[in-house]
Amino acid sequence: MEAEQAAADLERFLADRGDHLLRTAVLLAGSREAGEDLLQTGLERLLRRWSAIEGNPEGYLRRTLYHLAADRWRQQRNWRRQVWLLRPGLEASAADPFAQLDLRDSLVRLLMQLPPRQRAVIVARYWEQLSEAESAQVLGISVGTVKSSAARGLRRLRELSEASRDPREAADPEPAWGHVT
Repeated sequence: MEAEQAAADLERFLADRGDHLLRTAVLLAGSREAGEDLLQTGLERLLRRWSAIEGNPEGYLRRTLYHLAADRWRQQRNWRRQVWLLRPGLEASAADPFAQLDLRDSLVRLLMQLPPRQRAVIVARYWEQLSEAESAQVLGISVGTVKSSAARGLRRLRELSEASRDPREAADPEPAWGHVT
C-alpha cells in the first residue's frame, strides 16, 4: 500500500515537473540523451530516498542532478577539452527558427567548456532563474561562491564566444571536433 502511494506521488511529481527537470538535465549534461540518462539516475536515487524526503522532492532531485553532472564532468575532463565550438560568424535571426536552434546549440557547446562548478552555477542562476541564495542552497555552496563562480563563468563564456569568432581559428587545419548530439 505504501509503495503504491509512493509510486503515485512520484508519477504526479514527474507529470508536473518532469519536462522542466529534463531541460535542466539536458543543459547540465550537454545532450538530450545524456540529459535523459542523468535524470534517470537522479530519479533512481530519489526513489530510493522517497520515504525519507519531507516536502517537495524537487530540491533533492535538483541537487542530485547537479552532483551527478559534476561527477560526470570530472570523469570526462579530457573529452570536454575536445568539444567543437561554434564556427565563426554564426549570426542568429529571430525570424529563423533554425538560427535559434543553432544559437541554443552553441550555448550548450560553450557551457560544456566551463568547469563543473561554473557550469552548475550558470545553469542554476540563468537557466533555472534561481536567486543567489537559492542557487547556493541547491548546489550546497556559499552565496559568495555562487557570485564568484557566476562572474568567472560569464567571463569565460564571453572569452570562448569571442574565440569561436576569431578568424585565425577558421584557418586552423586541425579543429578540435567533439561529438555532442
